[in-house]
Amino acid sequence: MKIAIKYLLLPFVLASQMALAQFQNILIHDGSNAKEPAICMNPKNLNELVAGANGDNVYTSYDGGLTWSLGKIASSYGVWGDPCIVADTSGNFYYSHLSNTGGTTGWLDRIVIQQSTDGGTTWNDGSFTGLNDDKDQDKPWLAFDASSGSPFKGNLYVAWTEFDTYGNDQPENRSRILCSVSSDGAATWSEPVVVSQFTGDCIDSDNTAEGAVPAIGPLGEVYTAWSLNDTLWFNRSTDGGQSWLAQDIFVTTQPGGWNYSVPGLNRCNGLPVTACDKSTGTIYVNWTDQRNGIDDTDVFLVKSTDGGTTWSTPLRVNNDPPGKHNFLSWMTVDQTSGILFFVFYDRRDYSDWQTGVYLAYSTDGGGTFANLKISNLPFTPQPNKFFGDYTNIVAQDGHVHPIWERQVNGSTSIWTAVLAYPVGIESPNFFALQTKLESHPNPFSGLATISFNTAIEQELSMYVLDPVGRVIAPIFTQKKYPPGLHEVKLDNAVLRLPPGIYFLRLGNNQAVETCKIVVR
Repeated sequence: MKIAIKYLLLPFVLASQMALAQFQNILIHDGSNAKEPAICMNPKNLNELVAGANGDNVYTSYDGGLTWSLGKIASSYGVWGDPCIVADTSGNFYYSHLSNTGGTTGWLDRIVIQQSTDGGTTWNDGSFTGLNDDKDQDKPWLAFDASSGSPFKGNLYVAWTEFDTYGNDQPENRSRILCSVSSDGAATWSEPVVVSQFTGDCIDSDNTAEGAVPAIGPLGEVYTAWSLNDTLWFNRSTDGGQSWLAQDIFVTTQPGGWNYSVPGLNRCNGLPVTACDKSTGTIYVNWTDQRNGIDDTDVFLVKSTDGGTTWSTPLRVNNDPPGKHNFLSWMTVDQTSGILFFVFYDRRDYSDWQTGVYLAYSTDGGGTFANLKISNLPFTPQPNKFFGDYTNIVAQDGHVHPIWERQVNGSTSIWTAVLAYPVGIESPNFFALQTKLESHPNPFSGLATISFNTAIEQELSMYVLDPVGRVIAPIFTQKKYPPGLHEVKLDNAVLRLPPGIYFLRLGNNQAVETCKIVVR
């Protein structure tokens, strides 16, 4: 079992004796209005990333997230906020956001989706969906169908909340979850379809239907979950978003609701994120709530292996002792490895309002979770300043890019952390390894044989890494190997690796090869 991931780990990640799990933090944008960041990778070129933040900010990186350029996105329909960015299999990016044309329609009158075909440098004027008299639209999120077994491959979906009148407390004003689909690269959109069976109020609180993030299954199924009335609900479409189940499926309770208080924030939410592992069909829903008390906000996960019909018992993702706030989480699945990654704000290390950022991951399908602190410096938000409603994370082929916001003295900035830096096959002397690193058997529990070819005599080192690139154990260092086929024995009686997913890294200062190993 082999995965073709090639990346050069940065020196601070390679330091196997590091006492603290700190990673290089990269400032993307220091701007007073930059909030609610989103990030995406080009599946054809993992060095190419596009990110966005409120109100009209767009950021591009072409070196794997090490450096960023700031741009602006504009549309004749207006750009209001709530950015989401996805990419298709051709490397085109799509940026969805709210709009307000200033006309006689609703305050947030439609969902606008703009396309870039040049890595986020320029964007078209966009198309829109959701325009419906004077109703208001909110919190859109995109999903692209890249499933090889899908009859709807290439479809682009957007799901969101529609309000009859945003913020109105009259009982006749209702909220609902909608979905629209484009099959022509966001040039046109279908008439929105109502996803949710139950409607909520329009107050934008616990009794409002919100949080629909669509996810795509292995056969093109469209899944989404949302919050309403202290409950998580779920629905699915198996015909390309044209129709949905008549009855919403109960996922789990959300004690205390999705709208709760965290000291120092002017507001906070625990709205869910839905994701699907396309290799197994397992659906995951991640959210936060205060079921353990108003002074204890936690991150949770449930999963379904039968298309969302039944759900597991909620598991706590953050592994700190009770009594701290962990909030505004986001989740993604690396479709190459099946590893789950989470990013969230965290106060476990502080006794006041100071806030850090943690990354959690699971290599066993949400059974157990490792937590890593990824922010180098804490920040202290101000309750009289709007902080934003979400953060984001993207992962593919072993490259993981979280994105978050810091708020200092009321001014916000957007940050990311570098966990691994990808390089292409044009790396110097890459031919020397001939990409022949393999493990037999794989998975294994006791002994495994690692084989590799070298084309020239050279000094090589081999390490065991965790899913975010930290060195767990050296196998050998700076050992000289002649040309030819070589074999190395891994003995887990010596290594004592717990069951899970790991990576072997073989290389030197000029070339690196990596393969996935599974210990059971």
